[in-house]
Amino acid sequence: MSQPSGGLHVGVHLDDETRERSGSRAEIPSHHLTTHGVIVGMTGSGKTGLGVVLLEEVLAAGVPALILDPKGDMGNLALCFPEMSPSDFEPWVDEGEAAREGMTPSELAARTAARWAKGLEGSGIGPEELRRYRDSVNVRILTPGSRAGIPVNVLGDLSAPDISWDEHAETVREEIEGLVSGLLVLAGLDADPLTSREHILLANLVEHAWRQGRDLDLAGLLAQVQDPPLRRLGVFELDTFFPPRDRLALAMRLNGLVASPSFAEWLEGEPLDMDLLLGDHDGRTRANIVYLSHLSDSERQFVVTLFLSKVVTWMRRQPGTSELRALVYVDEVFGLAPPTAQPPSKRPMLTIFKQARAHGLGMIIATQNPIDVDYKIMSNAGTWMVGRLQTERDKARIVETLKSAAGDVDVATWDARIGELGKREFLLKSARSSQPSLFTSRWAMSFLRGPLTRQELERLTPARHPGEKAGPSREADGSDPPGASPASELADDESPLPPTVTSKVRVRYLDPAVSWGRDVGVGMGSRRLDVGVAIRVRMLFDESRADLRYEEEWEAVLFPLGANPRPEDAIAVDYDTRDFRGSPPDGATFVLPEAPVQRADFFRGLESGMKDHLYRSRTLSMLRNPELKLFSRVGESEEAFRSRCLEAAEGGADDEAAKLRDRYESRLDTARRRRDQAGRRVKELEVDVGARRQQEVVAGAGELLSMFLGGRRRVRSLSGVASRRSQTRRTRERLQSATEKLEDYDEAIRELEEELAEELRDLWDEQRQRAEAIETIEVPLEKTDIRVEELTVFWAPSKR
Repeated sequence: MSQPSGGLHVGVHLDDETRERSGSRAEIPSHHLTTHGVIVGMTGSGKTGLGVVLLEEVLAAGVPALILDPKGDMGNLALCFPEMSPSDFEPWVDEGEAAREGMTPSELAARTAARWAKGLEGSGIGPEELRRYRDSVNVRILTPGSRAGIPVNVLGDLSAPDISWDEHAETVREEIEGLVSGLLVLAGLDADPLTSREHILLANLVEHAWRQGRDLDLAGLLAQVQDPPLRRLGVFELDTFFPPRDRLALAMRLNGLVASPSFAEWLEGEPLDMDLLLGDHDGRTRANIVYLSHLSDSERQFVVTLFLSKVVTWMRRQPGTSELRALVYVDEVFGLAPPTAQPPSKRPMLTIFKQARAHGLGMIIATQNPIDVDYKIMSNAGTWMVGRLQTERDKARIVETLKSAAGDVDVATWDARIGELGKREFLLKSARSSQPSLFTSRWAMSFLRGPLTRQELERLTPARHPGEKAGPSREADGSDPPGASPASELADDESPLPPTVTSKVRVRYLDPAVSWGRDVGVGMGSRRLDVGVAIRVRMLFDESRADLRYEEEWEAVLFPLGANPRPEDAIAVDYDTRDFRGSPPDGATFVLPEAPVQRADFFRGLESGMKDHLYRSRTLSMLRNPELKLFSRVGESEEAFRSRCLEAAEGGADDEAAKLRDRYESRLDTARRRRDQAGRRVKELEVDVGARRQQEVVAGAGELLSMFLGGRRRVRSLSGVASRRSQTRRTRERLQSATEKLEDYDEAIRELEEELAEELRDLWDEQRQRAEAIETIEVPLEKTDIRVEELTVFWAPSKR
């Protein structure tokens, strides 16, 4: 894989003309990544696969990585199966895909394993290299704010950084700014570091403690908000700048955040320590994947800002080097560093792009929309991997940025070459090379199965909570656990311990603050707990005629859970893992359930019944225009669909009108030619008649009579005068005839226009009727397209 020279094997070069494999490997020297890189490409271009390949090479070279994963794809790095056994692949293949292809999951797994082995062989990677890679890399999936993977204590310990204030005051202040900005965003406050009183106060409190070498925690920070160890902020007295009443309001708001049960998971797990994350603690290179897809936008901003700020501080403590020491990879940078807005995550990202090279830290960002990324970040990248792009604006942005960064970019050539790229084809451009090279990415050693769900993360992280039980157990001496009710006080249907639940399902306790508790029949405030089930199902509506593959998430609760639960009684709610706790409230007792919750087959039956119920009852309503072969899009209003049908009908009418154009154009050309000829004839005759009339005016009336009666002219002369008079009359008659013919031709053109107008009216009426032929259809579900993603058994206050 990686070469002694440090070349990262990302693929194979393609011939520019034939686009055939040239046989030479596409490599990137690892030290080139200290000047950072950008991977761009639309959905389906192979961008994510290339990112995985690049990370595999970096990790195999012994360089640790911090991977920010907004979409959930990067966990695929943990799916490396050197033996290429179908049984390794089977848990990760798509059962829906297997059903659609008429296969069992085992058969699909076997086919996938064979395809992966063949692809790796074609990339020159054998089983021994796979084993070396798997054994030398420690893939860790961090889940801040969740216990699905490895939880991270992001705020519980606000330790002072081990760095000199005298030398690195600016760096520490940047970390403080990121920390405070993220915390305020999480609390729902959009606070500018320069103008916000809240931001200025918190930042000064953290700096005051850290300057003295004192660590903080959230409780201590909140206490200092009310009673700060500061007399002034700037030139104003503290109470003038930020009155006590307002400080109390801020403390209450932050306390509400900290007191929220869902916030507890942010304070659990291993510390956010870059020495721990990027160090070599067990002889293996660490791939730290920060899973973000379960977070809201504000939470994601908070986590990214905090991690990147910690990276900057860690970077400042590293000695200078020209080699790649560590890599930060952002799988989708959208929203983190936009062109105009200033989210908290943008500043540390800019710092890394501008200053990290000297410390051996590289950063790679990936995006499908380069137009959404700040120009200063894009132009500071030294390595570019450009795949197929969707819009002309995106292509123009890439070419413009490359031209600004390199100065020698042939705009027309780049534009044409980007437009010709196929799947998994990329243009590689380095600041150290004048011309781009075309390559196709190599086969990934990791199985690229797509985004991982939280349930799948739990499968990948089996030892995340050593010793965790479904509920509190009895103490070693046989006594009740602390807080449990004495057995003598229990009713006949109660137990001081939670009844046994099969290990095949997850057991949690409902947070009493959930908004949907009363809707499902929870008795708020009671210490007597009933058992219920929360279920999350994904449904795929597949309609090939409409080119539709729409996935819908459905969440519901059955509470309390009876012996024979009916799926139709499930109540739809919007829940997430933060609605549940890992331990029961003090003094809780448990109602003995009617349902056989200790049996795994009971829950399999429940899942099957739920899928049958959804199969029978759930459809997706769509609008269809059979005349135009159009279908509405998911979420599209009837008005918008009608407008789209009308637009399509206009296009159809234009196409039909184009067929009329040739026929009418020929007829019109003939009519115009005849009219033009008649017009020229009229003009000629008008000139002739005008000349003759002038002669007669000069001669005067009675010329012939005067000459004849005067007896002085011979008959020959008199005959000439008479002939001219007769010719003038005939010329006038021809002029009148030509004028009438011209009018006839004009009339023919008008009739032709009326005929065309009539045809166009008929044509449009027909197309308009087609546009109005709209009907409603129901897209049903296939059983194989219904997947139970998560089933959680929970205990909640009972009304019984």
